[in-house]
Amino acid sequence: MVTVALQTNHIRLQQRLSDLATIGQLSCGGVRRTAYSPEDLAARQMVIAAMEQVDMDITIDAAGNIIGRYPGTQDLPALATGSHIDTVPAGGRYDGALGVLAGIEVVATLYEADQRLKHPIEVIVFTDEEGEMIGSKAMAGTAHYSDADFYHRLDDTPIQTCLQRIGGDWSTLTTAQRTAHDMAAYLELHVEQGGVLETVDCQIGVVQGIVSLQRYLVTILGRPNHAGTTPMDMRQDALYAASLLVAAVHDAAVPGDQVATVGYLTVTPNAANIVPGQVDLTIDLRDLSLETVETMVNALQKRVQEIEAATGTQIQLERQHAVEPTLASPKIQKTIATVCDSLALSHYSMPSRAIHDAQEIGRFTQMGMIFVPSQAGVSHAEDEYTSPEQCGQGADVLLNTLLQLDRQLP
Repeated sequence: MVTVALQTNHIRLQQRLSDLATIGQLSCGGVRRTAYSPEDLAARQMVIAAMEQVDMDITIDAAGNIIGRYPGTQDLPALATGSHIDTVPAGGRYDGALGVLAGIEVVATLYEADQRLKHPIEVIVFTDEEGEMIGSKAMAGTAHYSDADFYHRLDDTPIQTCLQRIGGDWSTLTTAQRTAHDMAAYLELHVEQGGVLETVDCQIGVVQGIVSLQRYLVTILGRPNHAGTTPMDMRQDALYAASLLVAAVHDAAVPGDQVATVGYLTVTPNAANIVPGQVDLTIDLRDLSLETVETMVNALQKRVQEIEAATGTQIQLERQHAVEPTLASPKIQKTIATVCDSLALSHYSMPSRAIHDAQEIGRFTQMGMIFVPSQAGVSHAEDEYTSPEQCGQGADVLLNTLLQLDRQLP
């Protein structure tokens, strides 16, 4: 029987991370490998080649997801892992890529030991995580199957054309949908993309779940007027109203684990001698509890009415985006923590406040996530960094958690 002491090859994992980072590498040291680009296609071929080296059966579904399958000894639903290899326009080498390559490294470790689990292992490369998450949404059955125009590309290329480039097929997208009958569990290793693990000085994050997100576009309408001749008590200053709202957004998230952000703001007419007549901004609210997010929304709507009355402005809120939370399986969380203890790795229970493919996959099967630290909390940037030791520790936890789940799950 395989023991918890089985270890992945950290040097090989690091080499594959370095090799993959050369595809789309920018002069600043970052990586540009946007979905469906030539760089994305080249990276997909590199990953497929790595899967073939360890005797994995490879398929590409209608959503363009690459699925490498390492057969098990019994006819059971798969234990799946993976992530994405597409990046933001100037990202780092670890976001997403670590989860994919660590999954392949897990299979390579078993392959070299001539061992197979009872369950098949699937390593999945999800399509376009950094954009529309079409791969994981199609697999979960939450994609907008009937509306191709919903998926807007920066270069206006139709989604049908994009999927054709990578071996997918929009017209048969529904065939990519999976269920718990063929996927027993999904486990994703990812860099934290934040600074919590460094702050609490822990090596592994045991993810409780992926947060609910609601995003609003806010338009504040005042009246532009002369900055010198308009008395303060006669102004309808949209920027002043906005400043009160920004403070209210901050206060809505304090104290607590929830987060609230105004990350975008424009002022019109944006001139030094004119009282601002219009402000457009966004509000981003996140928490593991959907109820908490709704409470924040209700509090802000009440505050909006007060600000309107105090400033003589009109404030319009339009919800742009809403994602329900996905909780990690308690059993998988416990198993990850037990494996960490066995490997003498410190661990910390925490939510994921960033969106991942695991959020969609967790809608139809039990899900878990493993975090490793991001130096200084930096991600989606060229100086994103997780040390080779930390990457290896995450891969070892991934491997041994899958081994434990293989024994625990029917």
